[in-house]
Amino acid sequence: LTVARFCAQPSELGVAERWYQRTALEDLLGVDWGKVNDDRLYRGLDALLEKKEALTAHLLQRYASWFGVGFEFLVYDVTSTYFEGQGGGAKAARGYSRDNRPDCKQVCIGLVVSPEGLPLAYEVFAGNRTDVTTVEEIVTTMEKKYGQAERIWVMDLVTLCEPNIALLREHKALHVVMPD
Repeated sequence: LTVARFCAQPSELGVAERWYQRTALEDLLGVDWGKVNDDRLYRGLDALLEKKEALTAHLLQRYASWFGVGFEFLVYDVTSTYFEGQGGGAKAARGYSRDNRPDCKQVCIGLVVSPEGLPLAYEVFAGNRTDVTTVEEIVTTMEKKYGQAERIWVMDLVTLCEPNIALLREHKALHVVMPD
C-alpha cells in the first residue's frame, strides 16, 4: 500500500484489482498477486490503526529533523464523507452535506497539513458538527503534539469567526484566511 501511494495513489481496491499485477512488486516482494486482495489490504489498515499515534509521531519527528520543520505554519480545513446504507458508526449523523446528500448520514473530518501538503493530524467529528466548532479541539491537539508555538494558521472564512480568532490570539497564533 505504501509503494502504491507513492507511485500511483490508487485505492486499496484499485491496488488489488489492477495495479499490483501490473508492477514488478510480485518479484521484488515475493508476494503472488493472487494473494493481494482488497479484504487483506483493508485488514492491514485495521492493524495499523492501533499503531497510528506511535507511527505518526515517529514519521513526523523524522520529517522535522530531516527538513528543519517546526510546524509553525499549518493549514486546516474540514470536509465530510457520507455513508449509504447502515454504515457510519456512532459519529455518523445528518448534517450539512458538502456532497449534496442530505439523505445520508456522514462524518466530518478535520485535517491539518503542512504547507507542502503533508498530513500532520486529523480528527473525525460527528456528522452534524459545524466547522466553526472544531477549531478549539484542533488547536489543542496540535499544541499537545508539538507544544505551544506562535503558529500561523490558514483556515477558511467559515471557520474563522470572532470567537475562534480570539482563541487563536490567546494561543499567540496568527491566522490567514484561505480563499474559497
